[in-house]
Amino acid sequence: MADIRSLDAFRKASKKKAAAGKSLCLNGHHRWATDTSTRFDSQQGKLVTRSVCQRCGHSRVTSQ
Repeated sequence: MADIRSLDAFRKASKKKAAAGKSLCLNGHHRWATDTSTRFDSQQGKLVTRSVCQRCGHSRVTSQ
C-alpha cells in the first residue's frame, strides 16, 4: 500500500500569510532592533548605532 502524505507542502500559501508584516515595512513602519554585533562604531568622531528591522532586514545607522 502507498504511504499517506500530507499535501500541505504542495499547497500555495494564502496571500494573507505571504504578505504578513511586509505591508507595514513598505509603509515605513519598521520594527527596529539594535544590532549587537557592531556595537561601537564611530563616524566623524561620534558614536553610531546600527539598527536592523526584524521583519524585512532593512538597516539604518543613527549617530548619538
